[in-house]
Amino acid sequence: MKVDGKLNVWSTTEVVEEARRHEKSGYDGLWASESQHDPFLPLLLAAEHTDRLEVGTAIAVAFARSPMQLAYTAHDLQTYAGGRFSLGLGSQVRPHIERRFAMPWSRPAARMREYVSALRAIWACWNEGERLDFRGDFYSHTLMSPFFSPPPATGGAPKVFVAAVGEAMTRVAGEVADGLLAHGFTTERYLREVTLPTLGAGLAASGRTRTAFSVSHLLLTATGRTEEEMARAVEGTRKQVAFYGSTPAYRGVLELHGWGELGDELHALSTSRREDKWEAMTRLVDDEVLNAFAVVAEPERVAGEIRRRYGALVDRVSFYTAYEIDAGVWEPIVRELRDG
Repeated sequence: MKVDGKLNVWSTTEVVEEARRHEKSGYDGLWASESQHDPFLPLLLAAEHTDRLEVGTAIAVAFARSPMQLAYTAHDLQTYAGGRFSLGLGSQVRPHIERRFAMPWSRPAARMREYVSALRAIWACWNEGERLDFRGDFYSHTLMSPFFSPPPATGGAPKVFVAAVGEAMTRVAGEVADGLLAHGFTTERYLREVTLPTLGAGLAASGRTRTAFSVSHLLLTATGRTEEEMARAVEGTRKQVAFYGSTPAYRGVLELHGWGELGDELHALSTSRREDKWEAMTRLVDDEVLNAFAVVAEPERVAGEIRRRYGALVDRVSFYTAYEIDAGVWEPIVRELRDG
């Protein structure tokens, strides 16, 4: 099982130090996300100052950019990284696309399918000399003169991962992507009963098998060396589960477990004017719900629990920690997961 780290620093010095630390500690990859910062710029530094570490986005917001714009960025990063770059894409949600990015929103699964197909057509033009003639319902790319065509990328086109929770987007990932980024609000049961069968249908439609595909899980993990650290980790993780559970788009995961009413309660609280609404939401997440979404264990038991629950389901994991913890805690866990 491959283990990836998550980039949580943004100054140039810190990015370089974090990248080197992750490579030295045995991580396979380092992923940057798009929230308060651009996800691509720090990966250039991470790639420059490492030799084997894979770098990628988990995620970059696809619909905030045109396929052509993103194709250039990913193509260049793939070359700068010597073939070690992967492009992880997410759709985000309608209010952010329309009101934060001022971009169009419609039929996200169909749009993502076409978006990834457009990227592949553009990269085939640059890497293999194919004529660019992509025409779709959302995007059309039919002009590429030599002046604007970059040389082929080192290692060819980057791998594309698509983030998905719902069945429609999961099927799209199986049809057109190289990998799936499973959301942190995903349980073992949901992966087994919904995600993987749906993914399999998408792969079959594209004429591929599971062996040609990678499933990566951003796994909520609560651990600590002391009772105080453990309590802080559990509380932070419980709060994160409550936050995600309040989002209607993720209700299907709760419904599978018979917790649909919990989703309603969390959503109602999240939109209320109660001053203590986040604390009240956190209290609604009992131990059964917490343990379904997160691996909760002392450091020496974390790797074993991850292998037991997810070893047959995913190819890569990264630790989702909604709390502060010493990075050294993860080093023996990473080694055990990679060597086990």
